[in-house]
Amino acid sequence: MIEVYHQLLITEVDRRLIQECQKRTLHCLDQLTEEQIWHKPNKHSNSMGNLVLHLCGNIKQWLHATLGNVEDNRQRQAEFDERGPISRDVLKQMVISLMQESARVLHSLTAEDLLKRYRVQGFEESGVAILVHVTEHFSYHVGQLTYYVKAVKDMDMGYYDGQDLDLVE
Repeated sequence: MIEVYHQLLITEVDRRLIQECQKRTLHCLDQLTEEQIWHKPNKHSNSMGNLVLHLCGNIKQWLHATLGNVEDNRQRQAEFDERGPISRDVLKQMVISLMQESARVLHSLTAEDLLKRYRVQGFEESGVAILVHVTEHFSYHVGQLTYYVKAVKDMDMGYYDGQDLDLVE
């Protein structure tokens, strides 16, 4: 039975993180100029560019290094200190590469990997908790990216175009 839950979790993380969050992040980046991508609304906010760097750093640390057994060389503060401009195309390629490696790590995980305990960023977490963390953390920041684009461009993002969200089956 544990294999059924293992596969269900991997499938849902793939759908929400690898597919959905990647698509939305790239879409957000495509809507703005590079100046807008690096604009900080105030000293307590981050630019979209900083958020993309932060998301890459977080997943590399939590998923790639911790569950994928690669070296953790994250410099978290640098993700927020960067003022750019790192071009839109470079940021997009970073996200695409990040998600390709994330999919590789995700699909290599065994049920046992998900039950083990790991130390990451000062926390002790199970493999399941790490997958939940990276998915909700990425999604949270995609919401911020989406809000910023909508505020700047006054546009519908089209995430659910062609889908009847009021359909009751």
